[in-house]
Amino acid sequence: MDDSTAERLARVIVDMEGPYERKGYQLEQLLKRAGWADPPEYDGSPRIAWLAENLIDRRDEHGDIERLLCRVCDPVEYDDGMVSADEFRAVVNDKLAVEQLVISYIGGRAVLGELSSDSGKPIFSVPADLDNRLRRLITDSIAVDLLMSRVRETVLCEESGAHTMAIIGIGSFVEGLLYSLLIERDEEIRAKGFLGRDGKYQRPDRASLALLIDVAHEKEWIQLDAKDFMQNVRHFRNFVHPRAELAQQPRFDRDSVALCWAPVHNLLNDIEERIGR
Repeated sequence: MDDSTAERLARVIVDMEGPYERKGYQLEQLLKRAGWADPPEYDGSPRIAWLAENLIDRRDEHGDIERLLCRVCDPVEYDDGMVSADEFRAVVNDKLAVEQLVISYIGGRAVLGELSSDSGKPIFSVPADLDNRLRRLITDSIAVDLLMSRVRETVLCEESGAHTMAIIGIGSFVEGLLYSLLIERDEEIRAKGFLGRDGKYQRPDRASLALLIDVAHEKEWIQLDAKDFMQNVRHFRNFVHPRAELAQQPRFDRDSVALCWAPVHNLLNDIEERIGR
């Protein structure tokens, strides 16, 4: 992100003398709600310059910047919900255009994507700085290496037009991400396994993607909309079985893959906001 873009975004977010003006303490709260690790304390200096400086300092922390931009455009931030959120989205997108980025709504949630130079439409792909973001969440470096290998293979499928295999790869990545996090961070799951819908414990290595998504939502790691959209990705992932593909005969394309990457952004942002780094 260019310094000038950071300054323009800071002006939008602070909204000096506007109807949504944010005071210093409100900026601090906004950064906390966006899941920034060690968010800075407001020091009483001019707010726009203070926020711009912090954006510039963290511009290499792509996850922090993405979550902040999405939070500013999130309906939960405003008393009138989507009305004000969409106003902010329009202005934020105007400032992001020079960076070829755009905020869109997927299922009512703000998602950051790239702006297509051909069609002007949003393009969703692998979350930015994914390797570093995963290593802050997961201590098992071998697990992270495996997840990133899956991502690279998924991108290769996507770029070569193997759209069904790319979607299967996205579902596989999500399964590995949730499994690694739950195993590392939940002592009961490590000891007893996952409590299934039938009230019985299942061995961790037998847990389905559907169960992993449900448990992550029950632990309030992900919001309901992220859960619902990930269930769609889970459904598509099942086309790894030829009989399922023969029965339903989906016609996946590049847009289908992009629509599966979009909820991955929401899921990752939710996890980073709620369980920290």
